[in-house]
Amino acid sequence: MTSPFEDLSNPKHRKPGLFASLRSSFLTGIVVIAPVGLTIWLFWSLIGWVDSFVLPFVPQAYQPDELLLRVLGPETYAKWIGDEGHLNIRGVGVVFFLLFTILVGWLAKGIAGRSLIRTAERLVDRMPVVRSVYSGVKQIAETVLAQSDSSFEKACLIEYPRRGIWAIGFVSTRAKGEVALKGGDGTPLLSIFVPTTPNPTSGFLLYFPETDVIELDMSVEDAAKLVISAGLVYPNPKDPATPAKAPAPAG
Repeated sequence: MTSPFEDLSNPKHRKPGLFASLRSSFLTGIVVIAPVGLTIWLFWSLIGWVDSFVLPFVPQAYQPDELLLRVLGPETYAKWIGDEGHLNIRGVGVVFFLLFTILVGWLAKGIAGRSLIRTAERLVDRMPVVRSVYSGVKQIAETVLAQSDSSFEKACLIEYPRRGIWAIGFVSTRAKGEVALKGGDGTPLLSIFVPTTPNPTSGFLLYFPETDVIELDMSVEDAAKLVISAGLVYPNPKDPATPAKAPAPAG
């Protein structure tokens, strides 16, 4: 015969205390606040860094204080800001940087701009140290920012660093040139980028036989989330065995 007091005496059925409840609520709040707070902080810091780098190059006549002084007038400006006040509008440097970059890109597309760039590059090629730095930075920028053949094709599984251990990689392209001719013993090779955790911008470039590469159904974005989270965030948390469903088109 069971006693009506057995459930109360069983630790499994005890209600959590006040401290445990507060601790659980605190951890839940951290999970909600941390991603939002870190994202805002990163963008706010990035904007501030761009402002501090760009604004010193902006002529004094176009500084935010000078522009506002001309728009409002001395009396209104002194009333709002003060005679010796300084207005720090975060993001103005970003706007100047975007406008300047667009202007440079527009000029570089023209005949005069291309001619000027070629002349400058010939001048840089005569400087030993500057030439190496410039060519390296230019190759990185062209590789990262090029609009064609610059994105990963598929996410995949490969056996790395040895047989029986699996790693997530990203298929970039098929091997070409000397690598394709001298590697693989006639088997087509795929260039695979294997990212590190939690920083996926670093990793290893490996060439695998196409037959040893297992393509995944998950998208590249979902695979990147899996790598960044160290395996904690799956594309489809309800059923990890299946890929996440694509969102339905709007309308």
